[in-house]
This record gives sequence, structure tokens and C-alpha cells, in this order.
Amino acid sequence: MKILIADDHDLLRDTLTAFLSAEDSLETASAATLEEAVQKIQTESPFNLVLLDYKMPGMKGLDSLREVLNMEGGQRVALISGEATREIAEQALEMGAAGFIPKTLPAKSLVNAVKFMAMGEQYAPLDFMKAPEEEEAHPLAQRLTPRENDVLKALTEGKSNKEIARDLGLTEPTIKLHMKTLYRKLGVNNRTQAALVARDEGLY
Repeated sequence: MKILIADDHDLLRDTLTAFLSAEDSLETASAATLEEAVQKIQTESPFNLVLLDYKMPGMKGLDSLREVLNMEGGQRVALISGEATREIAEQALEMGAAGFIPKTLPAKSLVNAVKFMAMGEQYAPLDFMKAPEEEEAHPLAQRLTPRENDVLKALTEGKSNKEIARDLGLTEPTIKLHMKTLYRKLGVNNRTQAALVARDEGLY
């Protein structure tokens, strides 16, 4: 299999070339700019896979990816980047890219990914592509307004109405109003009971 590594960082390019060339089944070529990569695709024997650095000279993001994907030769093209976002990776895959490789990928994983893509599969590391899970709001917190949550947290910290009012930039009468609705929602009669409910529920 023949791989073209197009990246303007000499050290990274040389390291990739060294790792991939050590594999018996892989032959590599390299380029430092998009222009050089395009020239090699046009003049050399077909590449099984082209690795394009997302930020190298000449690259105009996904537009350049599309350009190389549409070139004659039918080469598979993957993006490699140290700063592209998950959204960019998703768009690249939707456009038909062979994959997306973060530069933080360990060398062994990178070699396996390259082989995988050169054989016709699509690759992107799951931990990179997986959206961070949104933290679920606590059931008790969902029943309260943001301000009531602020007041309840202050109660668990043992603060007085005066301290809470000062911290939240409100007046003491306003804090007392929040306390009243807070007690009603929690089914309690005083601040101590409210703080105990919050702690028992694991809210704070």
C-alpha cells in the first residue's frame, strides 16, 4: 500500500514516515504543502491513502479536502490535525474522507488507523468523536429556580440572610421571599430542615 503524508511539520512528517515505512506492507511519500501533495498525486503512481494536515500551507480547510477527494486517481484522503474540532472531523467524514486522525494519537494506533483506512474503511477515534455528555441536572435542583438554588446552597453553608443577601447582591426582604417559596417547594418549615434536605438528597 502506498501512503502520501502531507504535513508541514518536519519532525511529525519524518516520524510518521519512519513508523509507517517500518511496516512491510506500506510504502510512503511525503509533501510539505498542499501544492506539493497535489503534484505528487498527479505525477506518481496511485496512492492508497493521502494524509492531509488540516493547517499546512495551501490548505483551505474542508474546501481543499474536497479538491483532493475529487482529483483523478480515486485516492482515499484523510485529515490529520492537532487543532481541528470534532465538528470539522464530522464534516470531513460526511464529505467522504477516509478518516480523521488527531496528532495526539499514539504511534501504534496511528499505524493501525492508516492501514485500516488504506484498506477501504473509515476511521475516527471514538474518544475524540464522542460528544461530551451533558451533566444531568439534579432532580431537586430542577424543581427550583436558579436563584432558589443559590439561596439553598448558601443555607447548606450556614450563612445568615444578611450574608446571603450580600453575596447575591440582593436585599434581605428579597432573600426572605426566596426562603418562603423554597420552604414550600421542599416541604420544610425552616432553614435547618432545608439544608438537611439538600444534603440528604446529595445536592451539595
